[in-house]
Amino acid sequence: MKPLVLIVEDDAALSRLLAWNLEAAGFEVATAFDGEEALARLLERRPDIVLLDWMLPGLSGLELCRRIRRDREFSDLPVVMLTARTAEPDRVRGFDQGADDYVTKPFSMAELIRRLQAVLRRARPGLLAGELRVGDILVDLERRRAFRRGRELRLAPTEFRLLRFFAENPGRVFSRLQLIDRVWGADAEIDPRAVDAAVRRLRRELNAAGEPDPIRTVRAEGYAFEAEAVRSADAAGR
Repeated sequence: MKPLVLIVEDDAALSRLLAWNLEAAGFEVATAFDGEEALARLLERRPDIVLLDWMLPGLSGLELCRRIRRDREFSDLPVVMLTARTAEPDRVRGFDQGADDYVTKPFSMAELIRRLQAVLRRARPGLLAGELRVGDILVDLERRRAFRRGRELRLAPTEFRLLRFFAENPGRVFSRLQLIDRVWGADAEIDPRAVDAAVRRLRRELNAAGEPDPIRTVRAEGYAFEAEAVRSADAAGR
């Protein structure tokens, strides 16, 4: 699963250059050319990180960053500002509005990619790693295998992607529609009841040996993966 970066840049030539280089570096890319279009893209599919130009027509990048931070759904979304403003007060303003990093133009493409990767590692440590470990659960991303207390879990591809997504985002509540978007894909025509079925299958395998259930059903909202449940189980099993 490649990390999705939303590039918000009104310079079409620079946007294409960024997209080409980021795709070559292993990112999936979405683009927007102004702040309003970026807001629409966020609602269509949540990215893993936003690369945001400060100077945009209409809604500025600074204001867009402020709106992202004030929205409960996107408040933890990593944002890297891209701008020609080099003065220290401007950088401070960017960080004050919630930017995670600040890259000034002109810039080295290699450095920009490393900065994006560094922010992603801090925000979602498992996304660029070879494995995810949460308590007594290990998700091997390279071999696409998962284990609990050393017991290999027999997971179909959908359940593996679902477990991976939960393990990358412990504690957060996701609606069925959000899970469809992030696990099946934004274009997938999936009945929300299929999410319930996939969760049941994943639960059955996760808890086959009587371990505590890490998946919490949130009435009228969706599901959350409770990291404390698997950490407590791991501590109890030592």
